[in-house]
Amino acid sequence: EVIDSATRPNGLKLQRVRVPIGTIGIIYESRLNVTADAAALCVRAGNAALLRGGSEAVHSNRAIHAALVEGLVEGGVPAEAVQLIPTQDRAAVGAMLAAAGLIDMIVPRGGKSLVARVQADARVPVLAHLDGICHTYVHAAADPDMATELALNAKLRRTGICGAMETLLIDSAFPHAAALVAALIAAGCEVRGDERIRALDSRVIPASANDWDTEYLDAILSVAMVDGLEAALAHIARHSSGHTDVIVTADDAAAERFLSEVDSAIVMHNASSQFADGGEFGLGAEIGIATGRLHARGPVALEGLTTYKWQVRGQGQARP
Repeated sequence: EVIDSATRPNGLKLQRVRVPIGTIGIIYESRLNVTADAAALCVRAGNAALLRGGSEAVHSNRAIHAALVEGLVEGGVPAEAVQLIPTQDRAAVGAMLAAAGLIDMIVPRGGKSLVARVQADARVPVLAHLDGICHTYVHAAADPDMATELALNAKLRRTGICGAMETLLIDSAFPHAAALVAALIAAGCEVRGDERIRALDSRVIPASANDWDTEYLDAILSVAMVDGLEAALAHIARHSSGHTDVIVTADDAAAERFLSEVDSAIVMHNASSQFADGGEFGLGAEIGIATGRLHARGPVALEGLTTYKWQVRGQGQARP
């Protein structure tokens, strides 16, 4: 695929061409779908995949790998394009993390402890996110029905995914804050709030300093009241993990400022943070969501598993 091209004044023809990254190591826990999804995405993008799954699913992973290899061979792709680490020894993970020059990128899929270890120990580039501390900011100009629907969906549709809202920020000028908090509690959500939120409803539990930096992955939500867009941006800058942050408002100017100034991989206006998913973005299957600043950001699908090179075609030009 040619990404872009240009012809220089001296006649040199330049093309930026998409190419595979190389060998991608996938370190994951007990999710069986990762074995098939990661292998398929890597091969489709022209890469080789080295899979290291969790011991809980070792026999299933081996069966899935055998089926994949059979399909690869039938399709004319070398069986070695997808390999499964044959041992469950934890030392194998350490060897993968130190394999600079042999493995071109590592993608960890699993819990926080696994991802943290990979990020801390890897000598190979890592594509990952550590936390999904996602915020929804209900602006003063938010439609109250929309704000309630989006807050309930963002928190409670599926509490255990990385795109679930973990902190709700309510503008002090939003006139329906009490009703919004009550709706969350009525839906079965434990609300932990600051002093002003607790004053709205006696059922709100006091929030600790740690709550603003916690990924609950449960029906628990930290809620703070903020004095305007500036304060919301400051809170998000201080506590966001850079995954997905949302503003709910009918004020387009406020929305555009939020979209521009929040430095997260995914920033949304009037939508649930649970749309943070490669399939919902039209990318098909994803290998994960990345929150770093280099290479790929947000849902990572086929394009994120490639890099590029420059092809330059001349007619004998020598640089003066």
